[in-house]
Amino acid sequence: MVFLIADDNRAVRKMEQTILTAPQNTFIECANGKEAVEKYARYRPDWVIMDIEMDILDGIAASRKIIRSFPDAKILILTQYNDSHLKKAALEAGAKAYLLKDDMTRLADFFEGK
Repeated sequence: MVFLIADDNRAVRKMEQTILTAPQNTFIECANGKEAVEKYARYRPDWVIMDIEMDILDGIAASRKIIRSFPDAKILILTQYNDSHLKKAALEAGAKAYLLKDDMTRLADFFEGK
């Protein structure tokens, strides 16, 4: 599976890769929403793991742009914000799921069998 990981924190991007490490997985990294939109168009990954708070373009706006151009894109929001309004906005933007960073072990569970 090809993952596009969009998070402004390099250590978090590496942690996500460690959790999802498997021989068949490939990772593309970016540090902001603008890069995520550009790299999605270029690589068409199987999944995007998107943070919300990033420079230049936030994760919800980036998700909206990706989905607008690629309606079949699969985006998972991974954030520190346990906020019902942000969750609603993310899902309305087209995200398939909304997980919290404080329980990253659920990340591996989410992708198991997908």
